[in-house]
Amino acid sequence: MAEGVMEIDDSSFEAEVLKADKPVLVDFWAPWCGPCRAIGPIVEELAGSFGDKLKFAKCNVDDNPITPGKFGIKAIPTLIFFKDGNVADQITGMVSKSKLEDAINGLI
Repeated sequence: MAEGVMEIDDSSFEAEVLKADKPVLVDFWAPWCGPCRAIGPIVEELAGSFGDKLKFAKCNVDDNPITPGKFGIKAIPTLIFFKDGNVADQITGMVSKSKLEDAINGLI
C-alpha cells in the first residue's frame, strides 16, 4: 500500500473511519477492476497533497463484503467521503483528479 493510504477491513472500519478525528476518503476497490487500478495512483497522489487534513483508506470489496454492503455499494470504484462518522459525499466510477480535489476541498 502506498504511503499515506491505509488498507482497512471490515473489522477496522469503525475505528479507522467512523471514529476518525478528521475526514476520511475510503476507496472501495478490487484488484481485478481496471478503473479501480486507474484511480488508485490518483488517490495516492492526493494523499500526498491532503494527508495532513484528510485520512485516506482503501477497502478491498472482495475480501471485506460487510462494509460495502452497509453502504449500498453496487459498483466500483466507489469513493466515499466520511466526516464526523457520516457519509458526506460519494463518487462512483473513474473521475478526474480535479473532480476529486473539488470533493476534498468541499469536505475540509
